[in-house]
Amino acid sequence: MISVNYLDLLRLILPETIIVLAALCVLTVDLMFLRASESRLRSSVGAALSLIGCAAAITWIVLTPQSVNILDGTLVLTPLVQRIQVALLVLTMLTIVTFSRSRFTRHVCEYLALTLLATVSMMLLVSTQNLLVIFLSLEMLSLSLYILTAFNKGSVRSSEAALKYFLFGGISAAFLLFGFSLLYGLSNSTNLLAVTANVHGDPLDPLLIVAMVMVVVGLGFKVAAAPFHFWAPDVYQGAPVSTAALIASSSKVAGFFVLYQVMVVGLAGAEGSTVWHGYSAGWVPMLAIVAAVSMVLGNLAAIVQSSVRRLLAYSAVAHAGYMLLGVLSNTEQSFSALMYYVITYGLTVVGAFGVVAMVEEATGGDTISDFAGFSQRAPIPSFCMLIFLLSLAGIPPFAGFFAKFFLFSSALISTPAFLWLVILAIAMSAVSLYYYLKVLKSIYVAGHHAGATLISGSYFREAVLCVIAFGVVLLGCAPDLLLRWF
Repeated sequence: MISVNYLDLLRLILPETIIVLAALCVLTVDLMFLRASESRLRSSVGAALSLIGCAAAITWIVLTPQSVNILDGTLVLTPLVQRIQVALLVLTMLTIVTFSRSRFTRHVCEYLALTLLATVSMMLLVSTQNLLVIFLSLEMLSLSLYILTAFNKGSVRSSEAALKYFLFGGISAAFLLFGFSLLYGLSNSTNLLAVTANVHGDPLDPLLIVAMVMVVVGLGFKVAAAPFHFWAPDVYQGAPVSTAALIASSSKVAGFFVLYQVMVVGLAGAEGSTVWHGYSAGWVPMLAIVAAVSMVLGNLAAIVQSSVRRLLAYSAVAHAGYMLLGVLSNTEQSFSALMYYVITYGLTVVGAFGVVAMVEEATGGDTISDFAGFSQRAPIPSFCMLIFLLSLAGIPPFAGFFAKFFLFSSALISTPAFLWLVILAIAMSAVSLYYYLKVLKSIYVAGHHAGATLISGSYFREAVLCVIAFGVVLLGCAPDLLLRWF
């Protein structure tokens, strides 16, 4: 723990400051110079300024590694935290680049500014071990995402999705705040390290058990784990595609990082056990149940979906169940596996939503039937979609295969008692292959509709999709490129 003055603090949070300044710059340039210009020019300039800001923040993080813990855990910077921040910025940049030509709103620069502010919230979220700052960062992120979800003013579904997201989000925030307040009352501190020093014991305090339940409910909502996932299908389907991609990618990375922090760092000693004939109360049994329910419900519900967006939403619920294995295992290896999984998943799902956006622009819908004959009309995006869906299903040599293999094996090595959960995860992964193949069958086997023409998409967007697809293949064939970071 070190003392710090305001100038030092500003230097430590300079990456976040750069992103905030970039958001203000995007708004200023648009309002002062581009308000009368056509939407395409405004979109291009706003996206360029946003990308410059993100690139500048990444450059600063890479060139100035930090290792500090100040203000009672309010700001905790380590090389690992900074690498997670870089991953968040890269995913945000890919989201901006992939959807920079979208036409769902005239207020393009306002949308980009909110995207950048949401990214700032995620960067603050992963760089703290203070319960109060975690809650405030989560709410800043949630408020940005609520507005981004409702940004398509011409869509009733967008407004409905934002309302549901807001209502469920408000309820989950109440649960989370109540849980955090109980942890504060039990430990007399908001620092996660101080909490873990004061709340462990056997048997556990009944109030601690209540607090853990509340925290699991609140954070379970943020990562879309069942049964706290009710918002996800409607939001994934109704929100602008770029918003859905942001929620499914960088927001998921930040959510699982803070979930790991709160459970493993803040509640160490209160894990409990799921061992047969050796059960004890704690957060591990709770998360094990949540993980199992997420895997089963997410995969089975995805089978019956006709909308690809809703299919990806229920797929996200199932993947949240897999990722929870990394939290449950509670080892350095399982943490590395979790971070590899969630980052490669975020990369893959950004690409998948990019292809969905192309289909929507061409057909006006996102149903599986709208993808019929897509390979004949847009061969390059179709091949990219093949890579993305097979990676999500866990087929080698793509990143999704190694992510699942590394995560499942690390869970077994650390805790053999999780064998039943790993077997369930493998079985549900086999189930997931069915509904991913349904989409690919429509793309490659089904004939296109009469009168359908060749889709002439943006060469730039296709190039971005190819880069993302190449990254998915590269990280699957050479996973150490990412794993060595952790």
